[in-house]
Amino acid sequence: MASRDPSSRFKGSNRTPPRGRGGLPHRRNREDRDGPAILYGWHTVTLALANPKRKIRKLFVTENALRRLQDENIDLKKLTPEVVRPSVIDQRLGPDAVHQGLLAEADPLPALDISELPQDGIVLVLDQITDPHNVGAILRSAAAFAVEAVVTTARHSPEATGVLAKSASGALELVPLVIVQNLARALNEMKEHGFLTVGLDSEGSTNLAETELRAPLALVLGAEGKGLRQLTRETCGTVARLDMPGEIKSLNVSNATALALYIGASRLGLMK
Repeated sequence: MASRDPSSRFKGSNRTPPRGRGGLPHRRNREDRDGPAILYGWHTVTLALANPKRKIRKLFVTENALRRLQDENIDLKKLTPEVVRPSVIDQRLGPDAVHQGLLAEADPLPALDISELPQDGIVLVLDQITDPHNVGAILRSAAAFAVEAVVTTARHSPEATGVLAKSASGALELVPLVIVQNLARALNEMKEHGFLTVGLDSEGSTNLAETELRAPLALVLGAEGKGLRQLTRETCGTVARLDMPGEIKSLNVSNATALALYIGASRLGLMK
């Protein structure tokens, strides 16, 4: 993973996380994966507060952030925020985290099942994309293009918390996640439900802009550098590439996602 996420979860979903200075939880180890999601930053936390499906357990705020919440009449879901100094949140998240005076502990959102995916739009499928910044940026693009859901694996993917949630800037509250154990099996199940599965790969046999597309459409993206795994590529109904006129022929995976979504949404008549 390209960046360490300081907010991996506590062991034992029924346990109260250990507290540090100011009542905030201590930093957690990577293996501590069960427990509350950590959300920070203005857009991330306020959209979580506005999401009726998101249960907020604890809310830590600075005086300035609390004043802004009150000025903007943001519903705190009957929470009693704990007012702390900015340095206390800094200590919890690390000096590079831009928290804007807000940190929340929340229950993870419920994930969809493959069988619950809508049949009239676009779904993104992520094949072992592990960088939380990239996945967060992909979720932002997904929200911008009204993607129905993002499918990812239980392993070899970042948790929906911390750095990913901040990079997504609230998109976690807008785009449902589908967590699967086996991606090839999930792709086959999606095909059984009528999905056209299109893998994106620089060695694809056709240009995505010239590929016949229809809904429901699943765009499958691989990790930066490695691309799609062989089994994933073989399971996709079509493998397409993104042709570009410039000297640089490859894009960051989050940028490639945005371009693919624009092409897909345009071809499916989803652009308003």
